[in-house]
Amino acid sequence: MAVGEFDLIAKYFARPVRHAVLGGGDDCALLQPTPGMQWAVSTDALVEGRHFLSTVPPDALGHKSLAVNLSDLAACGARPVAFTLSLTLPRVDETFLAGFAQGLYALADAHGIELVGGDTTAGPLNIGITVMGEVPPGQALRRGGAKAGDELWVSGRLGDARLALEAFRGQASLRGEAFEDVRRAMERPQPRVALGIALRGIASAAIDLSDGLVGDLGHVLRASAVGATLRLADIPHGPHVAACGEAQRRTCLLAGGDDYELLFAAPAAAHAQVRDAGARAGVPVTRIGTLDTAPGLRVVDAHGAQLTLTERAFDHFIPD
Repeated sequence: MAVGEFDLIAKYFARPVRHAVLGGGDDCALLQPTPGMQWAVSTDALVEGRHFLSTVPPDALGHKSLAVNLSDLAACGARPVAFTLSLTLPRVDETFLAGFAQGLYALADAHGIELVGGDTTAGPLNIGITVMGEVPPGQALRRGGAKAGDELWVSGRLGDARLALEAFRGQASLRGEAFEDVRRAMERPQPRVALGIALRGIASAAIDLSDGLVGDLGHVLRASAVGATLRLADIPHGPHVAACGEAQRRTCLLAGGDDYELLFAAPAAAHAQVRDAGARAGVPVTRIGTLDTAPGLRVVDAHGAQLTLTERAFDHFIPD
């Protein structure tokens, strides 16, 4: 017996809501904001072949689809509340749907966010999620607000997701656990929600790293009207990226994308507070540079010599 659209929704995506006034099943969901809080809202679309490979396990795809949106809330310092899901499927594949829903809900439960509605239709595989979170007025982290003299920080480590893509493309040779390590970073990123919340009132600007360090830092520099000096040797990375040749290592660290770590600026006087915020969130944070009055981005080596910057940001409409 064929599974129709509404059977599909009822079987895989109809969970009772606990916090929303009204969830899925009507034309609109009803949400009640916490008194005195502001909404933070973000939308991302993931398209097969552009944002994920056809070989990704369904549960990992469900995880990543929500994770990339939660990462936007983290970059804003917002607490997750609710999300909607628009799912386009080439056909009804119940094995895929069961795995996708399991991965989606596991991450949703871990962050206390609930599905309140959405849509399904037929077509090429495409996943669209809109997330909603709450943040106190005046405390949202933004891309503007950084000042010359601020320190530049990043959470976690960078480059593993891009190295996994290089391996899938046949441009890097990784085997066994090394391949699984970087593949996990690519397919199951961990949104830094707790860190974003801990950085309220400390960070002067923030962004999540989705399109590569160079590109995403560029957004902060333009929004804040400052420049930056970035120390390549200080960018945190794992042993697999460290083992790459220089050109590939630079690509992974500067233009990799898909890291979903937080890049943020904070006054030098808040150095200890930043360290404390990372400790409270259980996330390592590393100072990787400083903000300057001179426009543009300068990347220097371990000795302070300026390097020629050839890496660029990921762009959905320009081939990588």
